[in-house]
Amino acid sequence: MNDATIENGFAMVGKGVWLVGAAQPTAVLGNCVPRSLKGWLVPDRAKLHLAEVEGTARCGMATRPFLTQITCAAPVTAVSAKLLVAPASARKGSRMLRVIPFSFRNAICVTECEAEWVVMATQSRTTRLSLEEEQVLTLRLEAAVAWTTKPPTGFCPRISLWDILIPKKRERDMMLHFYGPGVVWMEGSNAS
Repeated sequence: MNDATIENGFAMVGKGVWLVGAAQPTAVLGNCVPRSLKGWLVPDRAKLHLAEVEGTARCGMATRPFLTQITCAAPVTAVSAKLLVAPASARKGSRMLRVIPFSFRNAICVTECEAEWVVMATQSRTTRLSLEEEQVLTLRLEAAVAWTTKPPTGFCPRISLWDILIPKKRERDMMLHFYGPGVVWMEGSNAS
């Protein structure tokens, strides 16, 4: 089984080495050996790991019940925290996407995948938007799932002296700008 079967809120994969999210796979019929990602600088190491499965594995998350399978016809950049399962060979690298330049605050860990497929787990249904040449999409930070466009640029409102002296929650003002051509997958915003 080289493909994932999505059924009843779970992505089912067979024998092989899989790139899986934290606390995955949920259940394995057979044996499973978890392995950490190797490398010197691996930003997605806390979010993802490898699972060597000798049977059938089921991956699912109670907090993110909506599953979307994305075929990687072009290189896909996926938000690492929302990645559920993918073939280990699909992972080509990872990086931190900074909304505010040179700042780790509100940075998003992303994983780059190609030549395979990836299953994403989200809190709400996922929508696919195709962007034409020169078209711009502005998207809330928490709504981003995956994209095939050029790397997005971040936007945050001007920070005043009061924001530095009395920090307040500014995450709701963070946005990403995507530039076409390409495809962007998004989910609903989270009002917290």
